[in-house]
Order: sequence, then C-alpha cells, then structure tokens
Amino acid sequence: MAGQIREPGRTTTSRVLALLGAFGPKDTSLSLAELCRRTGLAPATAHRIAGELVAWGGLERTDGHRYEIGLRLFEIGMRAPSRRGLAEVAVPFLETLYEVTRENVYLAVRDGHQAVYLHALTGSHAVAAPAPPGGRLPLHATGMGKALLAFTPREVVNEVIAAGLTRHTPHTITEPAMLLRALAKIRRDGYATGNQGHFLGAVSVAAPVLGPDGYAVAAISVVVHSVRANVARLGPAVRTAAQGIARQVGTHPPG
Repeated sequence: MAGQIREPGRTTTSRVLALLGAFGPKDTSLSLAELCRRTGLAPATAHRIAGELVAWGGLERTDGHRYEIGLRLFEIGMRAPSRRGLAEVAVPFLETLYEVTRENVYLAVRDGHQAVYLHALTGSHAVAAPAPPGGRLPLHATGMGKALLAFTPREVVNEVIAAGLTRHTPHTITEPAMLLRALAKIRRDGYATGNQGHFLGAVSVAAPVLGPDGYAVAAISVVVHSVRANVARLGPAVRTAAQGIARQVGTHPPG
C-alpha cells in the first residue's frame, strides 16, 4: 500500500497505476482523501485522474462521493488468454464440486506471496469466508495458498518464510519448520487443508492444478464450516477435480 511519499518525477502512467493500486480486497470503496493518502498524489491530481478513469469506465463514482473499481477493468482482465482459458475450463468442475457439497468453491492462482481468486461459487448457507474474485489471501495461512505454495520452486517458499509468517488466528502456522512439514505432506497427499488458519470457523480443502514442470499453475478449494468438515471425503474429490482441470487445459505433466 503506497504511503505519502511524493515523487515529482512520476509519469502520468505511474500515477494512474498508483491510483488503481490503492484499492484492495477490503478497500473496494475509497474517498478522494483516502486515495491521496495512499498514493501521495495531490488532491487536484488525484481528482483529475480519477475523473478521467470514471469517464473511461475504469472507476465508478458512488452516490456517497466515493470511488470503486469499474467494470471496464474487469472486462479487460477477463480477456487475458491464459486466465480466461483456465477459468472457462475450470468452471464445470467447480460447479460439480458445488453441486456435490453445496459449499463455497474457489479457483485461484499465485501472484507473488499471495493467492488471487479468479472465480467463486458461494452458497447461501455456506460458511462466511469472504474471498471474492480479485481478492487476495496469504499463502501460508489458507488451504488454497498452501496447495499453491507446496508446488512452487523452493526459492518462493524461502521468500515467503523470510517475509514472515503472519498470525491471523490462533491456528495459523507461524513456524517455518511446521510449514515445511505441512508442504511436504501436501506433496504426498496431492491436496491441502487449511484449518481455521485465516478465518475462524472455516476449513478449506484445496488441490493444485499442475503444469508440465510439476509446479502449480492454479488451485481449487472447497471451504466448509469447521463443525461439518470431512477432509477424508473432500480431499480426494477436490484432487480429482484439479487433475481434470489440468488435463483439459493441457498442463498436466505426462506420465
């Protein structure tokens, strides 16, 4: 999140990107003052750029004089060939998992040290574990994140550990040795579990969509309430769905 450092030499493009980057999973609606504080832009500059983005459709202005990400950016993002193809292939598998479980079902990819959600199917009676498309969650604290992290190059795992394993709940893994053991188990089992590591009351069961190099190109998960979690039943089902997506996308390693 950007601070208040002002950069007189910043280009127009960098200012636009800073303005868009001010929004986050929990900060979907921002005032002009908040945009200025997060980007270091002068009020007149932020107001001018925000107005141009509203006219273009990249931002939307609410009745409360706040700004939100506009549909134009979502439409452009969905045109990315690899992401669109992955989502299109994955949706039928996600729908099947949803029909079987009636629980929240997600598709995500790794971006740096976070999992970014691309698609979500949520039930009206499912556990309240917010993860909308575009939302980001830490890799070490969620089943989805650990499924992605277990099948990444070791240097990525080292970077995540070096950055610090932030505690989100009393159940979050914060010890590097414990995380490494958990990742080794995920590689053996082919699926991961997240037991209230990020949201109390929520248990996630996730599996990676593997590429030809054996690394995860995505992951899928089912999130259930902790009182009705049946990992022994959900684990193989989620793993099978992830393998099916990999075959359809053509990323599954041979053999």
